Amino acid sequence: MTMNTISLLAVCLVASALARAEMQPPLPLWPDGAPGALGKEDKDIPTLTPYLPDPGVATGAAIVICPGGGYAGLAPYEGHDYALWLNQHGVAGFVLKYRLGSAGYRHPIMLEDAARAVRLVRARAADWKVDPKRVGIMGSSAGGHLASTLLTHFDAGKPDAADPIERESSRPDIGILCYAVITMGQFTHEGSKENLLGKHPSPELVRLLSNELQVTPQTPPCFIWHTWEDNVVPVENSLQFAVALRKAGVPFALNIYQKGGHGMGLGDKPPFAHPHPWANDCLFWLKVQGFVKP
Repeated sequence: MTMNTISLLAVCLVASALARAEMQPPLPLWPDGAPGALGKEDKDIPTLTPYLPDPGVATGAAIVICPGGGYAGLAPYEGHDYALWLNQHGVAGFVLKYRLGSAGYRHPIMLEDAARAVRLVRARAADWKVDPKRVGIMGSSAGGHLASTLLTHFDAGKPDAADPIERESSRPDIGILCYAVITMGQFTHEGSKENLLGKHPSPELVRLLSNELQVTPQTPPCFIWHTWEDNVVPVENSLQFAVALRKAGVPFALNIYQKGGHGMGLGDKPPFAHPHPWANDCLFWLKVQGFVKP
């Protein structure tokens, strides 16, 4: 069998697994209306869309995905495509549609949406056949800021809450940060900052949402990647976060690639035969974390 034949067979197997993956309808995070909602339009209703892998390859792990878009929009390829890619490797993907600054929302609304998404996955773990102790979060650009915010601002849940979802912990078990906005300080992305915090945030709020300053030993392990060439979100965002994790004793993998502009996503389309190298590096890391089968 030639190498070309082997490669073609591998692509066909991957395409077959993707075909058996199941994208379910979006679920409102709060069926009776989200707290702090400014209206009842689509932009006021945060949702979670489950993408469940073929049961034959499922690992039981799950990742909530926060697409990027400067807190002004949501990039489909940083949501839908990531979920399909995770499904390909047996991981359930849950794409979060969180509320946006462009719709009039500000912190802490976005954090509340992300926290609720992780709680919801844990609360319905049996329905979706996932392990509530293997629920991660993933985000790109401003979605990476939201993911890093939950990684550093989680809580254990409220055991006495009337809503059983609110009893669940919002702490992700791992984080994947793709060319993420991390800081609200010197190296921030100004558009994301304004959409999240408004035009004139207080120094205290800027510090609170500069997530490199909020890392503790309880912050979950992270996979972080960025490019040196990124001229939209400076690489210092990822470097500073990695330094903070190191100081706190939190395990991480840091990958800085020289080439590539901002917002590249996987750099490929289904069936993801030739993704950017970060994808394979991330898979190696996910195997170490027990999210992907060796």
